[in-house]
Amino acid sequence: MVHFYRSNVNTIPDANIVLIGVPDESKSHAKRKGTNRAPDVIRLASNECEFFEREGKIIPIFPMSGSLENKKVLDFGNIRREELYQLTADLVSNKKVPIIIGGDHSITSLALEAIGNVFGRIGLLYFDAHPDFVSSTRNYYGSVLTDSAASIDFKKSMLIGTRAAEPEELENATKVGLEVITPLDIVELGVLNIANRFMSKVNDKKYVSIDLDCLDPAFAPAVSVPTPGGVSSIDLIYLVKQAVESGIIGIDIVELSPDFDINDITASLAARILLESIASIR
Repeated sequence: MVHFYRSNVNTIPDANIVLIGVPDESKSHAKRKGTNRAPDVIRLASNECEFFEREGKIIPIFPMSGSLENKKVLDFGNIRREELYQLTADLVSNKKVPIIIGGDHSITSLALEAIGNVFGRIGLLYFDAHPDFVSSTRNYYGSVLTDSAASIDFKKSMLIGTRAAEPEELENATKVGLEVITPLDIVELGVLNIANRFMSKVNDKKYVSIDLDCLDPAFAPAVSVPTPGGVSSIDLIYLVKQAVESGIIGIDIVELSPDFDINDITASLAARILLESIASIR
């Protein structure tokens, strides 16, 4: 396993943020494979693109906003899918913020179930090209919202970046009152208005899930199911930071397929999202 340079404590009791890798894609139906390699690839990208070496010193770069001061980060390492539920439940029960890097998007179902059993229904900000609200098939990366429905307060949740929805997914979203924001909405309304919209409805009892395919493939070609017309990298970072700054229970970054990357641009962007998220945790 690659060690995450920004990990600065050695035990869970000393940490307030815990990075967890889940190198599992057992519930993916994607033709593109390789998300099981993503956790270490993201760590490596962070280590290589966010630190300079000069005169024998390793010098970290700073986030664009927020602060790394007083952030006690533990890289817990990689775990098996079957271990994620209990670890997440233990962490959030002890007021630690888990940052989970996958892996396919179905791992979010395990995290949400654990958090829901601790806190009850929570708000969810779900950045994804797809709603993942299929109900005709269950227990896979396309049924996350269906599988997690008992843990989600849909009226305090939002889908962002959606542009490849199946009819049943939109029908399911409408039934539960889940707001859907497409990339066109971001263009028409502006990123500030979108941020204000979710800030007004989602309180600090929320989870943020980022499927990298919410981004346009120009920014993130190395995803399991690339879809044209996506969110820009800076708009995503801004929205994620706004969400995190207002208070979160946990966050994940999923669906990086390293074999399809070009000069590591997707991995480096995932690493940047990770850095900016850590800096914005309050």
